[in-house]
Amino acid sequence: MGAVDDAAGRRIRVLLADDEAMVRAGVGAILAAGGDFEIVAEAADGREAVTLARAHRPDVALLDIRMPRLDGLAAAEEITATVPGTAVAMLTTFSEDAYVARALGGGATGFLLKSGDPHELMAGVRAVADGAAFLSPKVARHVIDGLGGGRLSREAAARQRVAALTPREREVLGLVGAGLSNPEIAARLHLVEGTVKAYVSAVLDRLEVKNRVQAAIVAYEAGLLT
Repeated sequence: MGAVDDAAGRRIRVLLADDEAMVRAGVGAILAAGGDFEIVAEAADGREAVTLARAHRPDVALLDIRMPRLDGLAAAEEITATVPGTAVAMLTTFSEDAYVARALGGGATGFLLKSGDPHELMAGVRAVADGAAFLSPKVARHVIDGLGGGRLSREAAARQRVAALTPREREVLGLVGAGLSNPEIAARLHLVEGTVKAYVSAVLDRLEVKNRVQAAIVAYEAGLLT
């Protein structure tokens, strides 16, 4: 099952993994309030998360970074490798910036703050379920500041990379950075979805990034998002 389709009454099926029962209860309650989510399984550690992801094949695996037996980063890599239909979003705190940066290469496409706004949490899970990337703006700022190389130099480098894009590609990059899915970008720009998919692929190739989250980081650094 893919992302939610209100007309068909579908729900986004979520696997929730965190070693703290209270956190699982809180996140579960927030998602329940959204009305379009279904918690299909809960895990208290990363190894259990991988096992349950393979068994239930949820739309989204929402993983804490620090968990026993197998941490969230390793669990994310296993899930994206063995359950390709499941998108992975990480639950983070500001103290885990370095882990977020490392997770960019592990297949995760969403990074959400545990202490963030409930509406942002729901929006993020919906976005990754729909094949988009979602990086909490607060997380993005901290991640970028912690990536090293100096903020100004990274911004200059990002602007230089973005300058190689066509105006339309820059526009698409900005919308990717804002967390929009291909259908949403198509609607915003009055394009067919296939054309948007081609633009996104071209942007990833030109920027030499692996996924939409890495592209979103470049968009933030280049000042395409406010």
